[in-house]
Amino acid sequence: METILTLQNLSKNFGYLKAVQDLSFAIEKGSVYGILGPNGSGKSTTLGMVLNVVNKSSGTFHWFDGTVKVHDALKKVGAIIERPNFYPYMSASDNLKLVCKIKNVAPDKIDEKLELVGLIDRKNSKFRTFSLGMKQRLAIASALLNDPEILILDEPTNGLDPQGIHQIREIIKKIASQGTTILLASHLLDEVEKVCSHVVILREGKKIYSGRVDEMVASQGFFELKSEQKDKLLSYLENNAAFGRVKEEGGLITAFLNTPLSAADFNSEMFKEGIVLSHLVQRKESLEEQFLILTKNQSN
Repeated sequence: METILTLQNLSKNFGYLKAVQDLSFAIEKGSVYGILGPNGSGKSTTLGMVLNVVNKSSGTFHWFDGTVKVHDALKKVGAIIERPNFYPYMSASDNLKLVCKIKNVAPDKIDEKLELVGLIDRKNSKFRTFSLGMKQRLAIASALLNDPEILILDEPTNGLDPQGIHQIREIIKKIASQGTTILLASHLLDEVEKVCSHVVILREGKKIYSGRVDEMVASQGFFELKSEQKDKLLSYLENNAAFGRVKEEGGLITAFLNTPLSAADFNSEMFKEGIVLSHLVQRKESLEEQFLILTKNQSN
């Protein structure tokens, strides 16, 4: 796979504040990468460094194969890291024509990009008449005018209503399906789970997880169990390598799986062991549950 962006021990200090610490990861072509973390975790600072608008304190990063200068590499990058800022008295189309002049690209893709973000029917409407969601969609169209190899978005759904959030997420999926690599920063677990293929989780400027979203979400899941033979069941679970963490609360036993195991096969095994289950439910952990486990482990 072709690598679009590589970070190696990238750090940024603001005085005594270590905003980003020794951050390393690589983004492969065609993936949708999420940088996830609460406000103040270093997401925007990281994007600022790779876009050359924030000076790094130490470490390195390089675009593509590393032989292209950052200034030239950024010509293949589309980015929205601040609130959309267009001329309010000009139409959507005229604002994009101005962007084309600034970027030195031909204006022949304007209608195509407006169609992509669902604004073609408002191309002649003045920017000041747009809702916040429409302004954000116009900004995405603007960032796509040079047909970038990677699109960078900082909190793309911030401040939007549920309909606006849905529209932006669908547009991101559509752009990704056409082969554009995407890097987005978000504090919303739901956003990363629904949109991204890969995730880097930051906490206080440090990376605490990096990998595929589908590998993180419920690696193997867990069973919720009840039995009148509780002690016998707990003993079995705690001495079986197929299970990891086991917890009990209010008579409900939760057993986390280390390896794939179906509910039917487990029930059959319980029968052989002479354990009768009065309750058996197999579940998957959400990204939120995994995230809480990770951050809890890091803080201990």
